Amino acid sequence: MKPHESKNPYVWIIDDDQSIRWVLEKALKKAHFEVQSFDSASLALARLKRQNSQPPDTIITDVRMPGIDGFEFMNQVHHFDPEMPIIIMTAYSDLDTTVQAYQEGAFEYLSKPFDLKEAVNITTRALQIKLESRKPDPQTTEFSSDLIGESPAIQEIFRIIGRLSRSQISVLINGESGTGKELVAHAIHKHSPRVEGPFIAINTAAIPSDLLESELFGHEKGAFTGAQSQHRGRFEQADGGTLFLDEIGDMPMGLQTRLLRVLAEGEFFRVGGVSAIRADVRIIAATHQNLQSLVEQGRFREDLYHRLNVIKIHLPALRERREDIPLLLRHFMQQSAAEMGEPVKSISQDVIDYLTALPWGGNVRQVENTCRWFSVMATGNEIQMTDLPEELLRDQTIEQAETDATTTSDSEISDRWTAALARWTRHQLQQGESDILTRAAPMFERTLLECALEHTAGRKIEAAKLLGWGRNTLTRKLKELYQGNENK
Repeated sequence: MKPHESKNPYVWIIDDDQSIRWVLEKALKKAHFEVQSFDSASLALARLKRQNSQPPDTIITDVRMPGIDGFEFMNQVHHFDPEMPIIIMTAYSDLDTTVQAYQEGAFEYLSKPFDLKEAVNITTRALQIKLESRKPDPQTTEFSSDLIGESPAIQEIFRIIGRLSRSQISVLINGESGTGKELVAHAIHKHSPRVEGPFIAINTAAIPSDLLESELFGHEKGAFTGAQSQHRGRFEQADGGTLFLDEIGDMPMGLQTRLLRVLAEGEFFRVGGVSAIRADVRIIAATHQNLQSLVEQGRFREDLYHRLNVIKIHLPALRERREDIPLLLRHFMQQSAAEMGEPVKSISQDVIDYLTALPWGGNVRQVENTCRWFSVMATGNEIQMTDLPEELLRDQTIEQAETDATTTSDSEISDRWTAALARWTRHQLQQGESDILTRAAPMFERTLLECALEHTAGRKIEAAKLLGWGRNTLTRKLKELYQGNENK
């Protein structure tokens, strides 16, 4: 191929959506890139194959397009130029697509809608990598996953799993109970070179400490009272695959020492055994605790912490990715219906808005259990507010909201009142009301005004400043909202 001769880096954009091409082209040109756009992969390939054509320094392409899709296009481009960095973008932001993108040789993955600044930064990094002639080895493997989400937080988890798909290093997963730590561990295993091997999981906090050693490493017949036969431990069972150690922070110190020795030497003894056993095992550990803090308290071995903490993945709480809640609700309603062999019940928009604003202390697991409850207990084909269990209704009372005001983030409070506003709006529309903004705006302003005056103990000048109004505006609003009764 003819080398790139322009002073500025040269980028191709391929997408059948003209608006995507336009905004990307504008952002990249502003960042001093030269840009060429195509509405199909076939046109780009035809240009690439022309001998006198100037090839790009990097390519940004959509996945799903008429004709040749993004993955096939990427494979053909890499046949011509194995070092060409290609950035995959798609609106179908599931884990399988993300992992496939990385395994087939994509430089990076952008889920739509994406931040333009991020797109420019990724393109810049791709060019730097091109200059350094680095490129990941392409592989092709397809798997399914129950990991669900379109939020930026969960998309970052997808990216990490994709980057780990060619490695076998240890991973430490941190997150609150119910966030899906085992699900992520299983996804890492399924998208790894060890996929043909077993995935063995053990919750170290759920097994009494005096039995945990036997569960992990096995025991010989007669090793202790009740050991009537030889037992293969989880390490032996996971040979050639992955061992998931959940709640590793609760492991007793003595077992931490033995685990460290196994990780360092690759062999262990069964309880009561005299022969060393070797096991080729990848460790993925998880905890809801802060292991660094446990190390400082002397409750967790520092050397074991560093051995496990090669790659760390933090799973966000569900309240930190509320935009995924409607998607999870639909998924689990379908799942629970399939489990019972019943038709799928829908959820009304009012209920979805309400549930999206809840704190969900039990995270994804609580949503899953709630959908099972709906499937069994709700009588109609559509879940209504009257179908909600009492504990969910309690979560959203005014008293609870006021109690949480000092500990709840601004975004959480905003989610709650906007969800309530959405329910009010839909109700008005269902009742056939019109001109509803004229009715809603005074209520909105009156609430802000009353709260500001309450906060300033009735001092109007201070209240006006807090609201961003002048004193005359505040006086006029008082007259308008309270029909001339300024002192109300």
